[in-house]
Amino acid sequence: MMTLSLWKFGLLLISLIGANGLMPFPENFVVAKLNDAVTLTCRTNIDGAVTWKFDGEVLVDFKYNIKQDGQNLHVTDVDTPWLGEYSCWRGGEMLSLTHLLLEAEDEEELAQFDSLITCLAKSYHCNFSCTLKESAFTAVRVGLGHDCTDGGKLCHWINSSDQNQDGGFQFEVSHSLSPYAEESTKLELTAEAIVDLYVFRTTRRFYLRDIVQPDSPQIGTCQELEQDLNVTIEPPSSWSMPHSFFGLEHEIEYVLKDDGKPARSLSSLVPKSISKLRVRSRDSLVLSTWSEWTPWKNVRTGEENLCKCRNTVKYCCPELPPGFLERCKKKRKKKKNNKVVRHLKDMLNENAHCCSDHSGAKTHHTL
Repeated sequence: MMTLSLWKFGLLLISLIGANGLMPFPENFVVAKLNDAVTLTCRTNIDGAVTWKFDGEVLVDFKYNIKQDGQNLHVTDVDTPWLGEYSCWRGGEMLSLTHLLLEAEDEEELAQFDSLITCLAKSYHCNFSCTLKESAFTAVRVGLGHDCTDGGKLCHWINSSDQNQDGGFQFEVSHSLSPYAEESTKLELTAEAIVDLYVFRTTRRFYLRDIVQPDSPQIGTCQELEQDLNVTIEPPSSWSMPHSFFGLEHEIEYVLKDDGKPARSLSSLVPKSISKLRVRSRDSLVLSTWSEWTPWKNVRTGEENLCKCRNTVKYCCPELPPGFLERCKKKRKKKKNNKVVRHLKDMLNENAHCCSDHSGAKTHHTL
C-alpha cells in the first residue's frame, strides 16, 4: 500500500518534471487493488492472434503473474511494477489501449485528497464551481450523480481546463435542482485524480444550500438622516432573482471618526460619525456562508464634501440632486481659472516693480 511519504514523493516528482500540464483521464483504464488479479481485454471484433505490449515493449517472456489467454491478458498480484500502458497489436496496427492503475486505499491519504476539494455556489442557479487546491496531478475529473458514485458508464465526467493562479484547478458543475423547491436529496459529487499511476477517489454528499456563498454586494448610497446614516445595499448581479424571494441579509462594518474603533451592524442604519464602511451578505433564510467583504468606502457627508462624490467606487455619498456634480465641475473650473488669473496678476505686478526699480536707478545715475 502506498505510504504517505510516497504520496508526497509522487506530488514532488510531478511538480519537478512539470507533468506537461493537466492531462485528461485515459479513455480506457482498469483500476485494481493491491495484489488483486485483473483481465485486460483486447477490444477488437476480429478473431486471431494478437501481440501485447507493456509501455511500448513487446511482452515476450511473460512474468510469473502475467499470462496471455487468446486475445486477453491476465495480470495477477497487481503491484507497482505492473502499472502502466498495455496495448494489443496485430502486425503494425494497434487494436486497443488500456491503462492499468492502482487504487489508493490508505485512509489518511484519501482524507488528505478529500480536503483539497472545495465547492461553492454563488446562487441557486443551475451550476456551482469546485476547486482542487493542488496542481501536481496528471489527470483530474469530477462527476455528479449516482452513476459517477458507482463508476457507471453513463456518468458525465467533467475535466478541468482552467488552472488557477495558485496552481489549483476549477470545475463548473451543472445540476437540475429547482431553485424554488425545498431540497430533499443531497447532491453526490465524485472526484477522481491520478498521481504516479495511483487513482484517488472521493465522494461528497451535500445540499446545495450548504455550499451557497453569495458574491460581495454593492454599496449604494449613504443617506444622511437626523441622527444616522441610511446605507442602501444592492445584491450582487450573480444572485438569484427575484430578490423578494431570494432575500439577503447584510452586515455593515464601519469605523468611527472619534476613536477609530470598528463596529458592526445588521441594520442599514449606522452612526453619522463614521469615516468608512464595508459590507458583506448571506442568504437570510438558510444563513449561508457570508460573502467576502466589499472594499472599504470612505463616507462623505456635509455639502462641502459632496463634490468628491463623483468617485462612487471610493466614496459612499447620499443621493445627489440632479446637476449637482456638474455644478461642482464648474466650481472647480472657475477656481482653477481664478488661480491662473491671480498668478498672472502677480507676475505683472512683479515685472512692474522691477521696471520701476530699474528706471529709478537710471535717473539717479544721470544726476
